[in-house]
Amino acid sequence: MKKIISLFLFTLTFGLIQAQDFEVSTLRMGPYKIFMERAEGEKTAGIQLKITDGHIKNNVRHNGELILIDVYEAYISEAKPNAVSIMGLTTSSKMFKTKSGIGIGNTKDDLINAYRNYPSFTVHPAWDDKGEKRLKDTGYFTLEDLDAGTQLSFKFVNNIITQISVYLNEGC
Repeated sequence: MKKIISLFLFTLTFGLIQAQDFEVSTLRMGPYKIFMERAEGEKTAGIQLKITDGHIKNNVRHNGELILIDVYEAYISEAKPNAVSIMGLTTSSKMFKTKSGIGIGNTKDDLINAYRNYPSFTVHPAWDDKGEKRLKDTGYFTLEDLDAGTQLSFKFVNNIITQISVYLNEGC
């Protein structure tokens, strides 16, 4: 009986650690955080992270799952006026989920049901690459964290989530 309880506790603990490893919020994706300095991000990733331009991103594998990381040199605070830090994270992996259990494969209705009482969210259509034509089958559901100055955005195609992004709110 003692061995069964020990095995159960080990399995539960490992499951909780694994779940936290793939958690997404308005500030993080797995072990990566918005405003994480490049050196810490490189240590976590095990590779060198290059400063990005918004189009080309750093491809990083976390437990076999792909995360695209944007790294910019930007003003963070008076103590670090030109810090090179992580400013954006994107994934299409089904492993990453919010505390509410929302991730790739969930529907737009799941998003609305999970976050209908969130203090600041928007739902809007996507546009083509030139910004001229609205895409009828594609849109975004975005949660804005006003305190942190970040956003958690879910891209959906045909009402199914296909991509999750966490990034600095450029309006801050």
